[in-house]
Amino acid sequence: MTDTPNNGHGEGEADIVSRHLPQGYSAGSDALISEHQSSQPSLDNSHPPEQSSLRLLGGDIHRDIYKIQARAKLHKRSATFAHPSIPPSDDFPAPDNTISAEEQQAPGGFRRQYLLQRQSSHFHAATKPLTESFVAFLDLYGSFAGEDLAESEDESAIEDEESSPPEARPLLGHRRSSRRLAKQGDAGLTKSFFTLLKAFIGTGIMFLPKAFKNGGILFSSITLVTVSIISCICFHLLLSCRKLYEGGYGEIGQAIAGPRFRKLILVSIFISQIGFVCAGIIFTAENLSSFLEAVMKSSRHPSPNFLIAMQLALVIPLALIRNISKLGPAALVADVCILFGLVYIWWYDISTLSARGIHPTVELFNPQDFTLTVGSAIFTFEGIGLILPIQSSMAEPRKFDRLLYLVMFIITIIFTSVGAMCYAAFGENTRVEVITNFPQSSKLVQAMQFLYSLAVLVGTPVQLFPAIRIVETSFFGEKSGKSSTTTKWKKNMFRAALTIACGLIAIAGASDLDKFVALIGSFACVPLVYIYPPLLHLKGVARSKLVQGCDILLIVVGLVAMGYSTTITVLKWSS
Repeated sequence: MTDTPNNGHGEGEADIVSRHLPQGYSAGSDALISEHQSSQPSLDNSHPPEQSSLRLLGGDIHRDIYKIQARAKLHKRSATFAHPSIPPSDDFPAPDNTISAEEQQAPGGFRRQYLLQRQSSHFHAATKPLTESFVAFLDLYGSFAGEDLAESEDESAIEDEESSPPEARPLLGHRRSSRRLAKQGDAGLTKSFFTLLKAFIGTGIMFLPKAFKNGGILFSSITLVTVSIISCICFHLLLSCRKLYEGGYGEIGQAIAGPRFRKLILVSIFISQIGFVCAGIIFTAENLSSFLEAVMKSSRHPSPNFLIAMQLALVIPLALIRNISKLGPAALVADVCILFGLVYIWWYDISTLSARGIHPTVELFNPQDFTLTVGSAIFTFEGIGLILPIQSSMAEPRKFDRLLYLVMFIITIIFTSVGAMCYAAFGENTRVEVITNFPQSSKLVQAMQFLYSLAVLVGTPVQLFPAIRIVETSFFGEKSGKSSTTTKWKKNMFRAALTIACGLIAIAGASDLDKFVALIGSFACVPLVYIYPPLLHLKGVARSKLVQGCDILLIVVGLVAMGYSTTITVLKWSS
């Protein structure tokens, strides 16, 4: 038995099929065939021109059989000539072409991409990665935690559906945007590496210096390393569940533990995202207040509460945006400002420590406030919402685990260095907004303070997007705002009300930002990272007694950490 190439249908199989087909017919339309034949000189007049197989009785039904023969000709011809034997079309795309993410979103684009993947193994089309631009990375928030949070009734989705042929539309279920289908795994290791860094490094890093003061430099360093290791284990458990149960975080939970568990996961995501938004609003208000005080050189400057209200005036219009990719430029500015802030912090801390040494008030362990360190550390490492979307965007998802461990190792070094060096440089004077510890008269510090505040502010709508979509879907379902003006304005009012609620929560927590951050980390982030993954692994994957025992141990540790740290934080706040 001879081997045939693996190109969807081997050449040997095509030869067998061609023996039983009427001669003079081929796949494609008459217009396509005649155009191709007219452009090619006839070398053998003994063979009549080919006609479309659609002219035969039942031609539409057995057209796929003729495609087997046509594909074999295309591969054989492409192996020796620079052009294929038949012109490229929707049915037979050129093997050396590729389809970008934008083209896949067009009607029929997903099918064309699928046909390209069925081509011979020696045609390696260089696909365009989804994470090639920052806007594409930002688009991952449309699949936060692997859930399809895209606006299902947005204008592009309706246009795609209306312009697509009837057979391309779903026969059952609600209309869904084709954007999710377009997310083919094509991102390389390098791009996925930087995407993960973007996912984990955010505003939480600015709260670490005060967390080190609360726990002591030695205890806080050990806590960060421990939280990083346990987070890696829990990420691995969630990825193991995904190997057996496809879908996002909530969908995996529903497949293993039922629909109520999916709702529980989405509620936890909602609470954590709202917490991130409120913490960012407070942080921005405090830093802008210090910035204005330094610039105006007067005690009369806007209060933090007034600055929170001013932020809402900017965030509310941005929260009304349905397509998160339109927030790309603002979020890119935020990342650049955060990078600039980190570089300056490292430079100043190293210069200060080399000149004056470690501050004399630095403690190895602070028994009074160490619990706040645990919550802040968990808050900083919380990035589980983008783990599943980033894995889906990879061309080789099996390599994601090792890449994730490498990124966790790097960010652990970054987080620990920032927290430890800032606390070592300022000691008991370390503030929650660590930027206010730097010389306020310096123009460079003032610029960094303003840019970092701007970074957090413009990143707020991105953090708010998953929370809005989770609750909005629960309230409005699949009702379209494009087809109903009433529904559209109800959604707009809901988004504005949720944003205002975040502002009110921020005003309530502005007096103790470090406690607020610790509370969010303890109450909202612990279940998402340290309780739900081992619970799902226990119920859906674990088979041996040892693995089940480890899952139970992680669940118990997560529950104890959540209950104890949340209770202590609330008591300290109330006192």
